[in-house]
Amino acid sequence: MIPMTKIFRRLIVTFLILQVLIIFPLQVFADSEEAIFAGGCFWCLEHDLEELEGVLSAESGYSGGDLINPTYENHGGHQEVVKVSFDSDVISYKDLLKQYWINIDPFDNKGQFCDRGDSYKPVIFTSNQEQERAAKESQENISVLLNIPLDQLKVDIIDSKLFWLAEKYHQDFAVKNPLKYNFYRTSCGRDNRLNKVWGKNK
Repeated sequence: MIPMTKIFRRLIVTFLILQVLIIFPLQVFADSEEAIFAGGCFWCLEHDLEELEGVLSAESGYSGGDLINPTYENHGGHQEVVKVSFDSDVISYKDLLKQYWINIDPFDNKGQFCDRGDSYKPVIFTSNQEQERAAKESQENISVLLNIPLDQLKVDIIDSKLFWLAEKYHQDFAVKNPLKYNFYRTSCGRDNRLNKVWGKNK
């Protein structure tokens, strides 16, 4: 027969283990946040943002429209977007916004670089009031940095809508198809334009 003290000890150990298993996943979840950005081709924006320290994942998809189950061939009303999951203890939403800005052309709301049309216009989708405030503050900071009036910045800041994950072959496209990706990015003039807009600020 097992003494009561041993049973009691085992119960305490079991309880502590359960507490660790419950608390730590919740802590990770609490420190993880999401942001959704549109900035032209999602291959490029995904690649630019997922390499940042503190970014846990970046997924290409569609958002902003009302069409259900959009596809690459049919996503009218949606923008190509990237959903970024990030560790807010490592990179803040404000810092992520700074990285977003320097990877887009903020003067062009008719598309981005060689990609034209509504699908490619730059948008910051905000999921709460805190993100909205930070996004608007970042917009004001950029106008000061570039020494231009606020209304010259053509990036929309709007409430988030449902995010639809893009097809599997679009995910991590730059990593899986480096030759095609680099050819596309260069021929599209993305980096040349970014250097022209941001220069030493990039």
